Amino acid sequence: MEPRGTKRGAGKIEVAEPRNKLPCPAPSLPTDPALYSGPFPFYRRPSQMGYFSLDAQRQYHGDAHALRYYSPPPTNGQGPNFDLRDGYPHRYQPRDEEVREGLDHLLRWLLEHRGRLEGGPGWLAGAIVTWRGHLTKLLTTPYERQEGWQLAASRFQGTLYLSEVETPAARAQRLARPPLLRELMYMGYKFEQYMCADKPGGSPDPSGEVNTNVAFCSVLRSRLGNHPLLFSGEVDCTDPQALSPQPPTCYVELKTSKEMHSPGQWRSFYRHKLLKWWAQSFLLGVPNVVAGFRNSEGFVCSLKTFPTMQMFEHVRNDRDGWNPSVCMNFCAAFLSFAQNTVVQDDPRLVHLFSWEPGSPVTVSVHRDAPHAFLPTWYVGAMTQELPSPPKTPSPKD
Repeated sequence: MEPRGTKRGAGKIEVAEPRNKLPCPAPSLPTDPALYSGPFPFYRRPSQMGYFSLDAQRQYHGDAHALRYYSPPPTNGQGPNFDLRDGYPHRYQPRDEEVREGLDHLLRWLLEHRGRLEGGPGWLAGAIVTWRGHLTKLLTTPYERQEGWQLAASRFQGTLYLSEVETPAARAQRLARPPLLRELMYMGYKFEQYMCADKPGGSPDPSGEVNTNVAFCSVLRSRLGNHPLLFSGEVDCTDPQALSPQPPTCYVELKTSKEMHSPGQWRSFYRHKLLKWWAQSFLLGVPNVVAGFRNSEGFVCSLKTFPTMQMFEHVRNDRDGWNPSVCMNFCAAFLSFAQNTVVQDDPRLVHLFSWEPGSPVTVSVHRDAPHAFLPTWYVGAMTQELPSPPKTPSPKD
């Protein structure tokens, strides 16, 4: 999958030498975009292997009951005028962000389907298992200037598992989140409520509670370069009128953004926000992002569809824009770096990859708590081929 007309060039990707020579060399990975400007790497069209739902109490269900259906307002020449502040805060149930779920829900799906994986029983042993959101952060890293990240990696039965760790800075920022930002987060979920119905052909009901525990997640198989991937991502809705009913091409991503009033505002939007929208949707194979543009009072004044494969066109001639090849080449380089670094097969051994803007990716090695993230119920079941995980896996396992 290569966006049409992506810039090509000879990109040489190198692993930098460590500054301090340690008894056990600790390599690092540079993130300078200029190092990754080569041809677009091979990316296998994502195919859905399965799905699961999370209910209002964040409990796992191996079904599609949380899937919602795209139901946009009629296009009668007027703006939709959705009030995104309606129901805040009294009809809002946000997910408890203190609960660190790690890969638990995806691992539960994997346990239930490990005997029926497309690609055969040996395929998983060579694969990388993670969340789509973690890969999104890797794709945007060469252009990220503000937020760092940490990814924990463990190898178990040949499979490399990647799970994000909240950085101290991100935790501090979350705990000090101002009321306006909390309200903006609500408004994004409220927009989904206005745009989605519970059944095909139904009408949205924006009078209910906004509960961010509820989620429908697609589980997909892909390959980036020579790295087989099994990852999961939350899906906003499916379009019953889609040209192809086959997931993930029937899925739609919903976003909100503030109204733009100048060319400079649009330029900043294309350079920064559209990069994240592209990375998120391209990875999952979602063809369209539908954006609601809100005014200062919190009302959606207009809707605009951004086809994923055309997003790059908005920055193609922008010297300070982003390049899909750079994003994907860096992600492939990081996956190679991780595969070559995490060689010992041990679910209690964790390599922590850390990155801050302006610096290379570095690695530290840890064992057991608090860094180990593969739960004991998963390791035990995969080792002894137990029939099923416990009813409610503890996030602390």
